[in-house]
Amino acid sequence: MRVGSFVLAAQFPGQGQGEALHRAVRSAEVAEEAGLDSVWLAEHHFVPYGTCPSAVTLAALLLGRTRRIRVGTAVSVLPTVHPVALGEQAALLHLTSGGRFSLGVGRGGPWVDLEVFGSGLDAYEKGFPESLDLLLRWLSEPRVASDAERFPFREVAVVPRPQEALTGAGEDTGGTAEGPEVIVACTSPASVRLAAERGLPMLLGMHVGDEEKAEMVALWRRHARAAGRTPEEVLRGSHVSAGVAQIADRRLDAAETLQKSMPGWLKQGLDAHVTVDGRARAMRDPLAYTELLCGLHPVGTPQLCADRIAATSERTGITRFALLVEGSGDLATTEENVRRLGAEVLPQLG
Repeated sequence: MRVGSFVLAAQFPGQGQGEALHRAVRSAEVAEEAGLDSVWLAEHHFVPYGTCPSAVTLAALLLGRTRRIRVGTAVSVLPTVHPVALGEQAALLHLTSGGRFSLGVGRGGPWVDLEVFGSGLDAYEKGFPESLDLLLRWLSEPRVASDAERFPFREVAVVPRPQEALTGAGEDTGGTAEGPEVIVACTSPASVRLAAERGLPMLLGMHVGDEEKAEMVALWRRHARAAGRTPEEVLRGSHVSAGVAQIADRRLDAAETLQKSMPGWLKQGLDAHVTVDGRARAMRDPLAYTELLCGLHPVGTPQLCADRIAATSERTGITRFALLVEGSGDLATTEENVRRLGAEVLPQLG
């Protein structure tokens, strides 16, 4: 079982953006100290829901400040960037960190970001597979040319090549690597199929429960087999389950901590989203969503949290977790939450 933290750099009501970013960085540092496996970084633009606009940039900072923990993006929004630029950054972080970087990518949403960055609505609605395939080629081939509709260019050399021998790589890589792990955020059957056909693991959102995640894992396996993936590749698919973790001596106290803080952040953050084409959007009720998350995820005593994680793993087959630990909105409470996750929950998971 590999348990990591999920960091949004959330700006809670009354907080400054710098305060949110400082809490994000500090929580990641404490995650390494506490023995967590990984830190997963979200990316958002123009909204206080998350104040980190570049997950790869924050990943670079954290990889430089840590020595053991894996750092991943959850996710880098592919429709708003050039796949080659993102591939170059991923290769750089992979090589300079000794193989500790994971690149999570996703479609994002139909937000005004598409207008600001000049990619347009088609990049969101139709262009994700093309961008993903170009990114994967960049991370696996020595030279790349493209006749893709959005990104045509002549053949160029891939520099740096992510397959180069790693200096200081961990024992599990043997000092070499095939390149950074690429993981795909999946929220629909179409995105599950996309990931499965390419043999890429999924990141599954915190808004869905065990039953739906188990169905998505089963669907991924069916599509992977149909695409010709070997039984070993199918079994090796190491998906990540996103969730929320809040630890207290009583379950009621843990839930109350989140119910007092998260609805205000969710309302402020979700209300700030603007669609690129003026389409109507349905946003979740902040209090109801907070209560849903408290019911789905490890929120409560250390024993309850360990049991919850183990149950999710047993029901879904997922062994990697990215848990939002900053739901209190308070730095000291977040640090304590991370330390308790490491000291009182992880030892019960084996």
